[in-house]
Amino acid sequence: MMEDRIILVDKPAGMTSFGVVARVRRLLKEEFGHKVKVGHTGTLDPFATGLLILLSGKYTKKSGEFLKLDKVYETTIKLGFVSTTGDIEGEISPYVDFGVASGRPIAMGERTHSRQQPPKAPQLNTLESILQNFIGEIEQTPPKFSAIKVNGERAYKLARKGKDFEMPSRKVTIYNIEILEYEYPILKLRCHVSSGTYIRTLAEDIGEALGTGAYCLELRRLKIGEWDVKDAKKLPDVV
Repeated sequence: MMEDRIILVDKPAGMTSFGVVARVRRLLKEEFGHKVKVGHTGTLDPFATGLLILLSGKYTKKSGEFLKLDKVYETTIKLGFVSTTGDIEGEISPYVDFGVASGRPIAMGERTHSRQQPPKAPQLNTLESILQNFIGEIEQTPPKFSAIKVNGERAYKLARKGKDFEMPSRKVTIYNIEILEYEYPILKLRCHVSSGTYIRTLAEDIGEALGTGAYCLELRRLKIGEWDVKDAKKLPDVV
């Protein structure tokens, strides 16, 4: 087999993307009897599953061809609660309403406590209407618990140290949001988004607009460009 490959991995939950890279690097070393360079083309959160595209050998130079590709995710969101990390790995607490739901994306600076009472379950037509407000180009502030570098250090490392820092906002594009299932407090969506979009943040912002709060219970990446998780292999059968 050639050392220069595009390797599609169906990442399991509970494993970091860097852990997947390390595992594949070991498998290739066992196969060829020497170290083989391996890199990723975009990470997934540890709790998430789905498509990771890895490159090995000389193909690692092609990573730029994959970085800006659109992505498709399926996510299960829990309304009525919030998480310090936007997902199941954070500290979970009941939602405290930050103001009357406006039906639009809420900027981080607008989130101020106003009243403390359980949120009401949104009706399906209200949910559909609010989701439409997120379609198109939107401003998004990535989560502090992310792999983005801030002043040369991973944001999640700064956050774990309790450092005070600001995450720069960015423009991302949401092409489509499809409701797959909805029975409050569980909402399952399929999202087609541009590169750089954080689904955790999208879930939180949807929760703010609904006046319920929200965090990601599950996240699965189905596609990167035309690459599909259906063609990916699970560890350790990737090589």
